[in-house]
Amino acid sequence: MVDNVIAVRDIRKAFAGVQALDGITLEIAPGEIHCLAGENGSGKSTLIKVISGVHAPDSGTIEMNGKQFSGLTPIEAISNGVQVIYQDFSVFPNLTVMENLAINAELAAHRTFVNWRRMRATAKEAIAKIDFDIDLDAKVGTLSVAQKQLVAISRALMSDARLIIMDEPTTALTKREVDALFKIILDLKARGIATLFVSHKLEEVFEISERFTIIRNGASVITCLPEELDHKKFSYYMTGREFDDSRFTPELQADAPVLEVSGLGVDGAFEDVTLSLRPGEILGITGLLGSGRTELALSLFGALPADRGEIRLEGQPVTLDGIRSAIAHGIGYVPEDRLTEGLFLERSIGSNITISEIDSFASKLGVFDKAAAKAAAEAWVKDLRIATPDPENAVNTLSGGNQQRIVLAKWLATNPKVLILNGPTVGVDIGSKHDIHRILRELAAEGLAVIIISDDIPEVIQNCNRVMVMNAGRIVAEVDPAVTGDAELAELMSKDIVDLNGKG
Repeated sequence: MVDNVIAVRDIRKAFAGVQALDGITLEIAPGEIHCLAGENGSGKSTLIKVISGVHAPDSGTIEMNGKQFSGLTPIEAISNGVQVIYQDFSVFPNLTVMENLAINAELAAHRTFVNWRRMRATAKEAIAKIDFDIDLDAKVGTLSVAQKQLVAISRALMSDARLIIMDEPTTALTKREVDALFKIILDLKARGIATLFVSHKLEEVFEISERFTIIRNGASVITCLPEELDHKKFSYYMTGREFDDSRFTPELQADAPVLEVSGLGVDGAFEDVTLSLRPGEILGITGLLGSGRTELALSLFGALPADRGEIRLEGQPVTLDGIRSAIAHGIGYVPEDRLTEGLFLERSIGSNITISEIDSFASKLGVFDKAAAKAAAEAWVKDLRIATPDPENAVNTLSGGNQQRIVLAKWLATNPKVLILNGPTVGVDIGSKHDIHRILRELAAEGLAVIIISDDIPEVIQNCNRVMVMNAGRIVAEVDPAVTGDAELAELMSKDIVDLNGKG
């Protein structure tokens, strides 16, 4: 019988009386690709920190390399082959790739003087383990998300890793980058290195994982093989809820479009975009990173004014030469990165919601009506089911799904005619994802015109009544999601097309 790389048994951990882990058991075999799944707040992060030695469990045992521990230190975890690659990758952005890869070895050896030749040799050896081609002198801060991740993986393999824990590794990756990551994980498997893949993305975990452990509210729900689950059961075990998987069909059949775009273009970003959108519709615009989809969203919101073409709202030509202009014309925009572009994290939930209509709470003399603003914020918290005991709490106390609802509330408070959402469910768990989709369908049923911009193929197929595909800065296809499969849409997104600069 092959020994497990790690076995945690009946692990319990509480913080200030709150039970974060309640009897978790998890076993991982050499070379196994094991998925740990659960909603935000389920205990995934706490379990990772127990395994990596950051937190000591209150009870239970950890078994590695024939030894049993009641708790680990980080050094003990690393020496037993555990490496964690967190969402932020824990790299030094101001250092070069070479320095990031070699620094641990230099520190471990207690070296006083820098030997650049030795450090370069160490770094070359590290990237060779995953066949990673990168400029060792490049500053890590200038790299793409995928490249930073590969630096982190290369560094992890330098310490004779037997188990690599990847915490939400695909959150900011494109489909192509995800495919490249999966190839590396399979290569690690062939070398006997196990992977604990922490994620809630259904399509990805079913594609790569050999076994699932699902936890909810700090407790184990099920450990099973992929063939024992389907997507519906997976979602149920994670959330304890059953979801409607029906496709979106508009309830309204308005004839006149609220938004018409003709021949729109921005130099170097996209060209000749023509589309229309009616009240009650949810239009999907999809494409890979660099397809022009985000630039189109920014142009429709006035943040990247068009160089040519025409935009008409309710039949009238408009010039969207700035964000204020777009808002004045009834266009709202939920950005791709809610943390840096959509929210004031240190401010209260209420102030984040009402900031977009703050002028409406001021009298002619400029006196701010706090009571009215508070009432408006509380109404949106209730309508969008934002999970908070008090709207005065800071936004950074909430989960990603609830933060996204606050961004939604902020723009809905402006009473828009058109709402554009760029990656509306990036980084949120399954339950929140379904809730956001339900909210968008309800808004469409009330007559709002919605545009979802996303490279999440199941998201646009299930929640849009039309999908336009962007590739190399152009609209290359419009499909009916009711008769279009995931594979067909993925092929349209990735098809090799000459870009705006004449390159393939």
